[in-house]
Amino acid sequence: MYVYDEANNLAKAIQESKEYKEYKKAKEEIEAIPEMKTKIEEFEKIRYDVQVMSFQGKNEDTEKMKKLQEMYDILMKEPKIKEYFDIEVRFNIMLADVNKIISESVKDLI
Repeated sequence: MYVYDEANNLAKAIQESKEYKEYKKAKEEIEAIPEMKTKIEEFEKIRYDVQVMSFQGKNEDTEKMKKLQEMYDILMKEPKIKEYFDIEVRFNIMLADVNKIISESVKDLI
Protein backbone atom coordinates (compact mmCIF):
# COMPACT_ATOMS: atom_id res chain seq x y z
CA MET A 1 0.00 0.00 0.00
CA TYR A 2 2.99 2.30 0.34
CA VAL A 3 2.92 3.37 -3.31
CA TYR A 4 -0.77 4.18 -3.11
CA ASP A 5 -0.25 6.17 0.06
CA GLU A 6 2.45 8.19 -1.65
CA ALA A 7 0.23 8.68 -4.70
CA ASN A 8 -2.49 10.02 -2.44
CA ASN A 9 0.06 12.31 -0.76
CA LEU A 10 1.16 13.54 -4.17
CA ALA A 11 -2.44 14.21 -5.18
CA LYS A 12 -2.94 16.22 -2.00
CA ALA A 13 0.32 18.13 -2.56
CA ILE A 14 -0.80 19.01 -6.09
CA GLN A 15 -4.13 20.30 -4.78
CA GLU A 16 -2.30 22.38 -2.19
CA SER A 17 0.19 23.78 -4.70
CA LYS A 18 0.25 27.42 -5.74
CA GLU A 19 -0.18 26.36 -9.38
CA TYR A 20 -3.31 24.32 -8.66
CA LYS A 21 -4.92 27.00 -6.50
CA GLU A 22 -4.19 29.77 -9.00
CA TYR A 23 -5.47 27.70 -11.91
CA LYS A 24 -8.64 26.71 -10.05
CA LYS A 25 -9.34 30.34 -9.10
CA ALA A 26 -8.68 31.59 -12.65
CA LYS A 27 -10.90 28.86 -14.10
CA GLU A 28 -13.73 29.75 -11.72
CA GLU A 29 -13.41 33.43 -12.63
CA ILE A 30 -13.52 32.68 -16.37
CA GLU A 31 -16.49 30.33 -15.96
CA ALA A 32 -18.38 33.09 -14.14
CA ILE A 33 -18.27 35.20 -17.32
CA PRO A 34 -20.33 33.31 -19.95
CA GLU A 35 -18.89 35.23 -22.91
CA MET A 36 -15.29 34.46 -21.94
CA LYS A 37 -16.14 30.86 -21.11
CA THR A 38 -17.73 30.39 -24.54
CA LYS A 39 -14.74 31.94 -26.34
CA ILE A 40 -12.31 29.66 -24.52
CA GLU A 41 -14.48 26.58 -25.14
CA GLU A 42 -14.57 27.36 -28.88
CA PHE A 43 -10.80 27.83 -28.91
CA GLU A 44 -10.24 24.59 -26.98
CA LYS A 45 -12.47 22.63 -29.37
CA ILE A 46 -10.51 23.79 -32.41
CA ARG A 47 -7.19 23.22 -30.63
CA TYR A 48 -8.31 19.68 -29.75
CA ASP A 49 -9.36 18.99 -33.35
CA VAL A 50 -5.97 20.19 -34.62
CA GLN A 51 -4.13 18.04 -32.06
CA VAL A 52 -6.16 14.95 -32.97
CA MET A 53 -5.43 15.46 -36.66
CA SER A 54 -1.74 15.82 -35.84
CA PHE A 55 -1.67 12.63 -33.72
CA GLN A 56 -3.45 10.72 -36.47
CA GLY A 57 -0.86 11.86 -38.98
CA LYS A 58 -3.44 13.57 -41.14
CA ASN A 59 -2.52 16.58 -43.19
CA GLU A 60 -2.95 19.72 -41.22
CA ASP A 61 -6.09 21.62 -42.03
CA THR A 62 -4.63 25.01 -42.87
CA GLU A 63 -7.99 26.69 -42.38
CA LYS A 64 -8.32 25.28 -38.87
CA MET A 65 -4.72 26.21 -38.07
CA LYS A 66 -5.32 29.73 -39.32
CA LYS A 67 -8.55 30.04 -37.37
CA LEU A 68 -6.85 28.69 -34.25
CA GLN A 69 -4.08 31.28 -34.52
CA GLU A 70 -6.57 34.10 -35.16
CA MET A 71 -8.66 33.07 -32.16
CA TYR A 72 -5.55 32.85 -30.00
CA ASP A 73 -4.44 36.33 -31.05
CA ILE A 74 -7.88 37.74 -30.23
CA LEU A 75 -8.09 35.93 -26.88
CA MET A 76 -4.64 37.10 -25.82
CA LYS A 77 -5.82 40.70 -26.11
CA GLU A 78 -8.24 40.04 -23.24
CA PRO A 79 -6.15 40.51 -20.05
CA LYS A 80 -8.26 38.08 -18.00
CA ILE A 81 -8.03 35.37 -20.67
CA LYS A 82 -4.29 35.93 -21.15
CA GLU A 83 -3.80 35.57 -17.42
CA TYR A 84 -5.89 32.39 -17.45
CA PHE A 85 -3.81 30.89 -20.27
CA ASP A 86 -0.55 31.84 -18.52
CA ILE A 87 -1.70 30.19 -15.28
CA GLU A 88 -2.92 27.14 -17.20
CA VAL A 89 0.51 26.76 -18.81
CA ARG A 90 2.27 26.93 -15.43
CA PHE A 91 -0.09 24.28 -14.02
CA ASN A 92 0.44 21.99 -17.02
CA ILE A 93 4.22 22.39 -16.76
CA MET A 94 4.06 21.30 -13.13
CA LEU A 95 2.02 18.21 -14.07
CA ALA A 96 4.39 17.39 -16.93
CA ASP A 97 7.36 17.69 -14.58
CA VAL A 98 5.71 15.33 -12.06
CA ASN A 99 4.93 12.84 -14.85
CA LYS A 100 8.53 13.06 -16.06
CA ILE A 101 9.86 12.35 -12.57
CA ILE A 102 7.61 9.30 -12.25
CA SER A 103 8.46 8.07 -15.76
CA GLU A 104 12.18 8.46 -15.11
CA SER A 105 11.88 6.22 -12.06
CA VAL A 106 10.71 3.28 -14.19
CA LYS A 107 12.49 3.98 -17.48
CA ASP A 108 14.68 0.90 -17.10
CA LEU A 109 11.53 -1.25 -17.32
CA ILE A 110 9.99 0.42 -20.34
